[in-house]
Amino acid sequence: MRMKLHHTPYISRRISRDLVNCNFVEIRKTKDEITDEIEKILDEDIEKEFALDEKVSEILEGQEDNIEFYNADYRQLFWLTKKRLANDFGVILNNEDRFSDIAHKILDFLWEEDYIHYTCSDNQIKNVIFSSIDEFLKGFEKADDAVMEKIKHYKRKLIPGTEEYDIVYHRLYEEELIKRGLM
Repeated sequence: MRMKLHHTPYISRRISRDLVNCNFVEIRKTKDEITDEIEKILDEDIEKEFALDEKVSEILEGQEDNIEFYNADYRQLFWLTKKRLANDFGVILNNEDRFSDIAHKILDFLWEEDYIHYTCSDNQIKNVIFSSIDEFLKGFEKADDAVMEKIKHYKRKLIPGTEEYDIVYHRLYEEELIKRGLM
């Protein structure tokens, strides 16, 4: 599953929680400080992909006449163009490789800036971070489905995109994540 910008606060809290609970990690800053830095790293990675998507859209808009003339599949062209430009933007498209790279970036930052200290191998810590991301995203879909089902049966009708809908969605979503042990 693809990581989205609205996931980053939840994922960063999950990673922080898992690091704090590791008996082989010494925490040298507050959990909130660690969470904030992790969220910045996650946001930066997602923003690089947004920039790539915008560039691909811009390129395909310039070729709109040819795409129509040849009756080409826009989504397939988008993916192929994105795949070709991904290295230029520093975006890894394979989720497993991407999450591993993000885990390394988080680990490197936290170690170099003295947020954490550990006496085990780097891979053990990286695996904790990777597992946090992976487990969260696997549980996200189930939690999101449960929240959407609750909203559908809500007493008053909520309109997606409104402030009230967003507030209710995020409250129910956090409750569902806590219930599933994802947060």
